[in-house]
Amino acid sequence: MLKNKTAVSAASAVAQNQIAVNAVSTNLLQKCKSLVQTKLIHQQLLVQGLYPHFTTRVVSAYLTHNAPSLCISILQRLTPSASVVFCWNTLIRRSLRLGFSLDVLFLFRRMLGLRCAPDHYTFPFVLKACGDLPSFRCGASVHALIYTSGFDSDVFVCNALVSMYAKCGGLGDARQMFDEMLDRGIFDTVSWNSIVAAYMQSRDAKNAVELFRRMASDSETRPDVVSLINVLPACASLGASLHGKQLHGFAVRRGLFEDVFVGNALIDMYAKCGMMDEANKVFERMKVKDVVSWNAMVTGYSQVGRFEEALGLFEKMREENIELDVVTWSAVIAGYAQKGHGYEALDVFREMQLSGSKPNVVTLVSLLSGCASIVALLQGKEIHCYAIKCVLNYDWNDPGEDLMVINGLIDMYAKCKSTNVARSMFDLVAPGNRNVVTWTVMIGGYAQHGEANEALKLFSEMFLEDKPVMPNAFTICCALMACAHLAAIRFGTQIHAYILRNRYESVLLFMENCLIDMYSKCGDVHAARVVFDDMQHRNSISWTSLLTGYGMHGCGEEAIKVFDDMRAAGFVPDGITFLVVLYACSHSGMIDHGIRFFNNMHSEFSVIPGLEHYVCMVDLLGRAGRFGHALKLIHSMPMEPTSIVWIALLSGCRIHGNVELGEYAANQLRELDSENDGSYTLLSNIYANARRWRDVARIRSLMKHSGVKKRPGCSWVQGKKGTATFYVGDRSHPQSEQIYEILADLIQRIKAIGYVPETDFALHDVDDEEKDDLLFEHSEKLALAYGILVSAPGVPIRISKNLRVCGDCHNAITYISSIIDHEIILRDSSRFHHFKSGSCSCRGYW
Repeated sequence: MLKNKTAVSAASAVAQNQIAVNAVSTNLLQKCKSLVQTKLIHQQLLVQGLYPHFTTRVVSAYLTHNAPSLCISILQRLTPSASVVFCWNTLIRRSLRLGFSLDVLFLFRRMLGLRCAPDHYTFPFVLKACGDLPSFRCGASVHALIYTSGFDSDVFVCNALVSMYAKCGGLGDARQMFDEMLDRGIFDTVSWNSIVAAYMQSRDAKNAVELFRRMASDSETRPDVVSLINVLPACASLGASLHGKQLHGFAVRRGLFEDVFVGNALIDMYAKCGMMDEANKVFERMKVKDVVSWNAMVTGYSQVGRFEEALGLFEKMREENIELDVVTWSAVIAGYAQKGHGYEALDVFREMQLSGSKPNVVTLVSLLSGCASIVALLQGKEIHCYAIKCVLNYDWNDPGEDLMVINGLIDMYAKCKSTNVARSMFDLVAPGNRNVVTWTVMIGGYAQHGEANEALKLFSEMFLEDKPVMPNAFTICCALMACAHLAAIRFGTQIHAYILRNRYESVLLFMENCLIDMYSKCGDVHAARVVFDDMQHRNSISWTSLLTGYGMHGCGEEAIKVFDDMRAAGFVPDGITFLVVLYACSHSGMIDHGIRFFNNMHSEFSVIPGLEHYVCMVDLLGRAGRFGHALKLIHSMPMEPTSIVWIALLSGCRIHGNVELGEYAANQLRELDSENDGSYTLLSNIYANARRWRDVARIRSLMKHSGVKKRPGCSWVQGKKGTATFYVGDRSHPQSEQIYEILADLIQRIKAIGYVPETDFALHDVDDEEKDDLLFEHSEKLALAYGILVSAPGVPIRISKNLRVCGDCHNAITYISSIIDHEIILRDSSRFHHFKSGSCSCRGYW
């Protein structure tokens, strides 16, 4: 009996001693301050034979001191057990937290190689790593292992699978996984949140909202903060403000509104729907705000053009010592850029740099946009240098972000008229790396700066790439702009067909407006009217575009009818509408109508006439020869007349040969230091028509000494193989011999039916025979002869000229239209002329 008591007592003493040793060892491992100390304790545990009891604690200690390789060397010698799996999970979670996704997969494979079975904690970590890479193949392999291991019924693992497939671009697989979970009854709120987030990642906001509706109607789930944060951006991208308001009410009823993340998401939703007053109400009612709340408001005000409020909040943030982060600075810079205040944007950027805040890609793109808006090439180059030094070409950069900056640089150079530099940057981007924005900014740069042929050539190249990039609405509209500039109606019609085939429903209104403009400027106002009549929805731009088309073609009565129809449809005319109507009246000889519209602008429609309206009225009165009325109007203007007013008057003087008033207008232009070649040319023409050749020589000498160069007249016409361009006396075309033969024959034939060259338009002091030769070689006549040469009988010939058509050419083409089987549509710098059967649509009023 005594022996038994002694044995029990000894065993108890050993157990107590063991507990004490365990406690001391555990305490020592926790207090290790370095890897060296951890190794020393590890050594003592081995010497004392206590190591088997402390393996997991030793692994944790090594992990604390960032020595995963030592952890792996320990784990690969241990027999698989729950505690060993826990250690592997700890290692895997550490690598995942540090962003080492490939290391996660390596550890997972090593764990499997040691026949250590993963548990329901392991798989979500590994699946997240597959999604972060992303690697669909690895993720699918892990899914197969989950199925064979029996974890396909674990809701946490299944939720991780949905998320993984979504991140790897397998939205269909994510949805299939989710639907199977619903069928098997293995789901929770996180499951619904995961699939809604999956659709948002794939930019399918419509299905994201629909799934949230199903979730909200499911009695077994209860939407939480994450649910709202997932679905509110979907409402914002759809502009679904009504559904957004319903979610706002839901958040208030469920007590979720107090969460700062929900409040921020609501502000962002209202802001992106353009409802800044509602966004402000949410902002004011938030008890807790963070810098994201303030940024959402500043960004929202900037995006809707309420820049004063944005600046006010920006200043308030400074006053309240709220930390200004890169988003705040970028929002203010973007606001200035959108308003065209590029220098102010640059000033804010300098302040940002002084504050120590580092700009991101959005900052630089906004800044480049600001430089482009003010054509600040020098400052744009400085931003380019900054981007090279601090943003571009780093191995760790997101290639997509680099491309955003490059696209911004191409856009800036193009808008600053350095299209060669822009094209060099475009060519440096590998064809496979160009996105639709890269193509669009380059095509738009060409189209906006008169290089329309290059724009259309590049647009065609988009479809010839190994992996063609599908143009978006902006790309197509840039191409249509180029077609309009060249009067390339054949190319424009092909683009129209492309739009119809590819169903751009969401932006159809925008593109239909561009089509109306293109057809009008290509000389086919009837096609423009067909597009207009077929539109399911119209906005003010649609009506104004059609009005402009009728105005350019001298169809004043049709323009006034469209104006009346526009009012009947509920649209209120604005300053632009009246400008177009006055233009139409001016080019149709509808003087009294134009005067009435001008007089009624303010009294009937509350539209205050601006400088442009006065210019239109001076042009209208000058064309009609009502110079007294025109001068009276100029002297009554509430603003100082600018050069364009006097040029309009000078143009009227040229039409009616009013030398005295023309000299007065020219003197006014000189006092304004206007060095416009057009004004010198108009005065020179007035003198030439009056046969005052000394004054013509004086004006030309003055132009030479002032450094003003007259733009050479050129005309272009669309042929079978593109557009052909001609200058006066041009013989560079390969078919020039045939062109001149056709033209000589035409001139001979129309002389036989009454055409007499108007030698007053050969503005040189030479004899009449030499003047006939000079008139014969005018660019519009050469373009017409080429058009006849290459066009099938009955096909309209469309000619464009960069200057106003010469009077003799107008007369000659009117005669020619009576002896050929073509309608001739000529667009000059002022308007369209439709020649057919010996008459012109302008009726001599041009």
